[in-house]
Amino acid sequence: MPLGRERAAGGAERGGERLGTGVRFARRLVEERQITFMKVGRHVRIPEGAVNASVATNTVEPVALRPVALRSAA
Repeated sequence: MPLGRERAAGGAERGGERLGTGVRFARRLVEERQITFMKVGRHVRIPEGAVNASVATNTVEPVALRPVALRSAA
């Protein structure tokens, strides 16, 4: 692979599949410029790195809650 080039994940269909969502959500991310994409003619390609970065950026870690017995009543 040439330097500076990244493998494209594919179109919105494949990008949505990699994100675990539908094609509509992937297209919305592209339209709102919330994910990096490339235009090849009229086709849109989403690089794999952009999909992985989007998942890493938007991942929310679970919060450890205190046991129920220790919570104060409101």
